[in-house]
Amino acid sequence: MNKSLYSLSEYFSYDFVRYAFIVGILVSLCAALFGVVLVLKRFSFIGDGLSHVAFGAMAVATVVGVTDNMLIVLPLTVVAAVLLLGVGKNAKIKGDAAVAMISVGALAIGYFLMSAFSTSANVAGDVCSTLFGSFSILTLSKTDLWVCLIMSVVVLALFVLFYNRIFAVTFDESFSRAVGLNARLYNLFVAVVIAVIIVLAMNLVGSLLISALIIFPALSAMRVCRSFRCVVVTSAIIAVVCAAVGILASMMFSTPVGPTVVCADIVAFGACCLVGAITKRR
Repeated sequence: MNKSLYSLSEYFSYDFVRYAFIVGILVSLCAALFGVVLVLKRFSFIGDGLSHVAFGAMAVATVVGVTDNMLIVLPLTVVAAVLLLGVGKNAKIKGDAAVAMISVGALAIGYFLMSAFSTSANVAGDVCSTLFGSFSILTLSKTDLWVCLIMSVVVLALFVLFYNRIFAVTFDESFSRAVGLNARLYNLFVAVVIAVIIVLAMNLVGSLLISALIIFPALSAMRVCRSFRCVVVTSAIIAVVCAAVGILASMMFSTPVGPTVVCADIVAFGACCLVGAITKRR
């Protein structure tokens, strides 16, 4: 036990480990808060589709040779969020068809570009790392930390500032329109914020596992809570704890950060299901 604690304290003596830990906590917290809204509005497909779009955008940035990938990945993912929400409302192309069309197309284009214009000898390894996460979270610079910190604070501030309106639009769009709220605008706002969160989370868990950060904490909280506020708070706590446990475990056992964090979320979901079943039975 003492040896493990010593190892952890030694790890945290390095700046890059502290940076990774802070970024992981912030990204997981933001994803959990807006994940509750996506799950309740049955918009989970947006998070899944945008994660695939982010992979395609990352491939474009790699081929073009842009030093800061976020300059391409963030704008393209935000545009995709707007298009996905608009196409999903189209009578001819329903939401499930829209997400399949955009996400599969982005994956195919991304892999094609990385294969055709490869800048590395290990294309398969690069693709796998981008899709499922790698140890790249441990190579974050101080600049990356500040960018993530600022964007996370903005996301959290927007959630708190528009909490009541988000709550209203989440549960009853018709009532929201009746009292003068622009429900479509707030749906678009949620989609754009989710796009930002997904871009921030790519270094942590990879593009294919991002939706787990968004969905699992919310579903876990819904197993044990009944009110919206309780679900939001519990989801945030679960996300932060799982991110911390996952990152620490990945450092101690030399496992990929993303899958380890997601495994922690899965364990938490199972535990919440068990607690919810016991509580309901009583």
